[in-house]
Amino acid sequence: MLDPRMTRLAETLIGYSTELKPGEKVLIEAIDIPAEMTCELVRQARKAGADPLVTLKNTRVDRALRMGGTKPQFDLMAEVEALRMSKVDAYIGMRGSHNIAELSDLPDEAHKLYQDTVWKRVHMDLRVPKTRWVVLRWPHPAMAQQANRSTESFEQFYFDVCTMDYRRMGEAMKPLARRMKEAGDVKIVGPGTDLAFSIKGIDAIPCDGKLNIPDGEVFTAPVRDSIQGTLQYNARTIYQGVVHDNVRFEFENGKIVKATSTNTEHLNKVLDTDDGARYVGEFAIGFNPFVTEPMLDILFDEKIAGSFHFTPGQAYEEADNGNKSTIHWDIVCLQDADNGGGEIWFDGTLIRKDGLFVVDDLLALNPENLK
Repeated sequence: MLDPRMTRLAETLIGYSTELKPGEKVLIEAIDIPAEMTCELVRQARKAGADPLVTLKNTRVDRALRMGGTKPQFDLMAEVEALRMSKVDAYIGMRGSHNIAELSDLPDEAHKLYQDTVWKRVHMDLRVPKTRWVVLRWPHPAMAQQANRSTESFEQFYFDVCTMDYRRMGEAMKPLARRMKEAGDVKIVGPGTDLAFSIKGIDAIPCDGKLNIPDGEVFTAPVRDSIQGTLQYNARTIYQGVVHDNVRFEFENGKIVKATSTNTEHLNKVLDTDDGARYVGEFAIGFNPFVTEPMLDILFDEKIAGSFHFTPGQAYEEADNGNKSTIHWDIVCLQDADNGGGEIWFDGTLIRKDGLFVVDDLLALNPENLK
């Protein structure tokens, strides 16, 4: 029997996130996803009058393809997948993982080859700027284990957060987007953090369930060379299957000149991927009231109420500071009182303190007002 929560999620993705219309084409990329969920997405797409295409992938198979893969192989994969992506109006990427460390033993060269070919050509050059897209995880037991929760309780949490009232959240975040668009200087302070930069002249994008599920952030980008100071992250992060804790960056004129973590060697290998990897392409403020603690999954962690993330690598086209890179690594800092607190200032005005907004037009974004 089909779980009715799957139907509700499919309706959210088809009717709200991608807003599919009759005659449009949607690519559903399902990675380690139950067939029932993929089938329900197909049914809901057809109900909306759209034509669904489906690609089924498996993380273990993906690892086998990347391990020892050649550039001609990945160029061909990029060509085939880019053709398909170029033919659709929308993209839904549902990504599960039975083992979050499945790609952890790939050589650095294999990661870079995939990023430079398939990921860049298909996703960064086509999917992100040219389709209506939404990506989300699937709550396998491995994901519940990451969150240190039972499978049943985590599944309920997952469906609650993924099908919340994103339209209501979208209205509440408009004043924050407006403030970020109008702001010049930003200052962030907290335990181990004293950071200053400018966001003057760069757009601010509200995220209300149209691109990511779960959602709940407004993002912009720092002026590329403006960042000065230190940033101490306090949420664990995973990149290329490798877990890092206590990531700390020192900035001079926008560049990360010193980087340490519990895996400093790997951290610096990633930051040395290309010239843009040591510069920041995104600054975002998170406020999803249902996401309250990190679970080592960035699509959830970057939306934590009372958090912000500061992202080495590629800037988004919508809020472009000119930084180009094959990496985009969202790393999260929590500023609620339980995690040491902290402050965010725009042009000398205190906007958020200890994870809670303190100016009148932003109070609707505090957890007690969004649930």
